[in-house]
Order: sequence, then C-alpha cells, then structure tokens
Amino acid sequence: MQQEIDVDIHPVYPISWRASALNGLLRGTTKPISALLLRHEIGMGLVVRLMALGERLPLPPPAHVSIVKEDTTPSCSEWVRAGDDLDESKVLLYFHGGAYFFCSPATHRPITWRLSAAARRPVLAVDYRQGPVHALSESLADALGAYQGLLDQGYEPADILLAGDSAGGHLTLATLLALRDRGLPLPAAAICLSPWADLSDSRRTVNRWVDPMLPASRVDWLARRWTAGLDRRDPLVSPVFGDYTGLPPLMVVTGSTEVLRDEGRRVARKARGAGVKVTYEEWRRMPHVFAILADVVPEARLVFGHIQRFLDAVAASSGTPVSSGTPVSSPVPEPVPAGESPVLSVAADPPQPSLAGQGSDSAAA
Repeated sequence: MQQEIDVDIHPVYPISWRASALNGLLRGTTKPISALLLRHEIGMGLVVRLMALGERLPLPPPAHVSIVKEDTTPSCSEWVRAGDDLDESKVLLYFHGGAYFFCSPATHRPITWRLSAAARRPVLAVDYRQGPVHALSESLADALGAYQGLLDQGYEPADILLAGDSAGGHLTLATLLALRDRGLPLPAAAICLSPWADLSDSRRTVNRWVDPMLPASRVDWLARRWTAGLDRRDPLVSPVFGDYTGLPPLMVVTGSTEVLRDEGRRVARKARGAGVKVTYEEWRRMPHVFAILADVVPEARLVFGHIQRFLDAVAASSGTPVSSGTPVSSPVPEPVPAGESPVLSVAADPPQPSLAGQGSDSAAA
C-alpha cells in the first residue's frame, strides 16, 4: 500500500486546445497586469476589487451542490456539499489561495465542490484574515482555530482532511507543523495545490520566463512584504525549511512550468526525508493552481480523480473502509468535442531520486 501513496506521478496527455488557449490568455493578461499592479498598496487594492468580480464569474456549481454559510462566526466561511449522500461524520478543511491578500471561499468553489465529491464528505472553506491589514500569524491563528472548532464539534482527527492552494497550501503546511509542535492531534492527510512554501530571501529563477501566470519578481515582492520583521526561514513562515517528522500523508500537485514548481518539489523531498508518505504530481504545461480552471480545462477536471485515488489509498493504508461512490473523474479518456485532443490516462512513476531521500534544501533541477 505504501507504493500507492509514496509515488511521483507525471501525467501523460496531449495538451488540450483549451489549456493552450488559456495559457496564452494568462500570459497576455494576468501576468502583465500583476507585474504592473503588485508594487504598492494602491495596486493591491485594485487587484482585490478586480478579483471580487471573480466571485461572479465562475460557472455556478451543479444543482446537487449546496453552499451554506458558516453560522458560528461572522465570517464568510462556508460549507460546501456535493450531494446528499456524503459522510457527515467526516470533513475536509480548505484554505483558499490568493497571495494572502485576495480571493475568498466563494472564488474557489470550482475546487471545493469537486473536493467534496472526491473526498465524499462536506468541505468547510475557511475565510481567514488576510493582508495587508492582517499578518501571517493571524491567518495561521484562524486556520488553527477552524481546526480546533472541528474537534470541538466532535470530529475525530482521523476523519479530518486539510487542503489548500497557493497561499492556502502554505497555510496548510504551516497548520500541520504548528499542530504537531503543539502536541495536538493531526488530521488523516493533507493536499497542497501549487503550494507557496518559500517566503525566504531566495530569488526565484526556475520557470521565471515560462510561467504563463505569475511574475517571479512580484512573488518575491509579496514574500518580502508579508515577512517584514520575521525570521523568513522559520518553518511557519517558509515551510520548505520545516521538519516534517510525524506528519500525515501529503499530496502535492504542481504544474511543470509554474514559478512555484520547485517549492512543491522541495516540500515533497523534505517530507519524504522525514519518513512521510508523499504523492507528488507534476502536470505538464499546467498553470498555477490549474484545478480552479476545471469548469473550462479538461486536464483540471482529471486532477480530482487523482485526489480521490490518493485519499482512497490513505484510507486503505489506515484500515478505514473506503466509501463507495461514483468517481469524480475517471482515469479513462473522457469524451471530448470534435477537434479537441483527448486527455489520456496517466502513468505513475516510482519515486525519483531528485525528490526522495535527499537532505539538501536546494531546488531540484
């Protein structure tokens, strides 16, 4: 069973025309706009207002998906359920991305409802405090508080999953490390989509020019901004420097051309070096947090089938019965419109030396 969790997976598929078109669109719009605006607070404010429109842009979830605001706090946290046949004794706690200053649970519904289907349980998407008003420590406090709140409601740690994307992936890793260091019970597993895991003074050079979405210089600028006055190599600030001993199984998903790719690789290597089982997936030519594009990109829809298989393997390795249910995404090629390249089934490779069994923190080539 270990081989089913501790693997590197490099999906094999022809790039769909939708993914190619979207990469071009991102390169011509999102990347230059970010490079222009992410230089001062006025620009950040404009980004927040632009992204607020994103709450209205994604296609509405299917009719079987319910969205209920969390009623125990004044925040915009929300419960997402993909159907009525979920295991209500279990839960997935989700931390959205957005560079720690924009986005919300509402913008990330294309991910959260599909995660609910993949995990066969409700998802609690947390509306944690963000900059520039709030500090990283306050975001982490909200994440820890949300986890403690689930324990207080009677959820067993073994029935809780953590997940997050980008800055939310950072928050997922920091939460795991903080829970372990405080001697608190840990969740069953965690999933990080394109985690932003290094906020240190390291300058990003990998994929600096080929990333279709993120300007590396602006990621560096944001990292400096959020870590002013902090030890930037503190594991709760830059989880790539953490000791992962004792953490539950991890799944890390990245795109091959994104500027944060090697941060996911380094997390996988550090965790494996500490004895943690890690599924590392690197999807060819997929942009940052491509799972959020599942409404339009076929490759993004397939990743949720991979998440489901990871969670089933975790459950089987712990002796927990695997819940029955219709897979959220099939490994068999999906029917596609005429003229569109099909997305093929994937090939799983054994763990590579570049990711496993190395103690250095240097980025993999």
